[in-house]
Amino acid sequence: MLYRNRTLNRAFRFIEKSDFDIFCLQEVPEEFLKRLQGLPYFIAFRIDKERLVKGSASPHFVVILSRHPIIAQGEIPFPDYWSLMPLRARIFIFLMHPFYFTRIRNRGGLYADVSLAGEIPLRVFNLHLMLAQTTWRIEEFERAMLQHDPTQPTIVCGDFNILEAPHITPLNWIFGGHITDAIFYARERTILEQHFTKHGFTNVLRGKTTHPFSRSQLDHVLVSHSFSIKNAAVLPDRMGSDHHPLRVELF
Repeated sequence: MLYRNRTLNRAFRFIEKSDFDIFCLQEVPEEFLKRLQGLPYFIAFRIDKERLVKGSASPHFVVILSRHPIIAQGEIPFPDYWSLMPLRARIFIFLMHPFYFTRIRNRGGLYADVSLAGEIPLRVFNLHLMLAQTTWRIEEFERAMLQHDPTQPTIVCGDFNILEAPHITPLNWIFGGHITDAIFYARERTILEQHFTKHGFTNVLRGKTTHPFSRSQLDHVLVSHSFSIKNAAVLPDRMGSDHHPLRVELF
């Protein structure tokens, strides 16, 4: 969504008019969440993160909308890495404050079990992994996968912040990673794809750019092998976000 999205009305109309079974969003502003709660869908949500600005906490949310009943849900709290940030990261965040970099806290992911008539409930994960070093993103993904049952049909959605282009991977080093995390810019993608495969997932849009500035696939839809992929696309209209929306049809 981008928490500072300036075209929220247009984004809301897009969601309201879309023909979907499951809709996952990250960085949902609190006032936008209230509007989503008024739609005729089942909804699950938790705080994505709180941005600390001038002593106050501004929350944003991860949200799962479903046309089918949500019969259970759970939260996946992520660690607070601030105390582990090196001095260079803290200086970088301070200098980049005019560009909306701030300290954050209370981060976490979400999963929901969706009831499909006559079928095993579908588990949907909505994750927004840390924009920091590779190791922490892997740890967060594996923390979420503790809630994954390989026998259950599963979809994992979200912004994984996997950096895979040479102009952007220096962020991995700035936020505490090894210098090789910046130099070997394709390595993180290789490692995470191995983790996806280990858990029985297909990265439906592998190789597609979903975030223009990073020139990377930050945004993902992973599906278990119980699904066949009918159609998958990166939509061109970002509707005020810095990320492109994704659309996937499965059967």
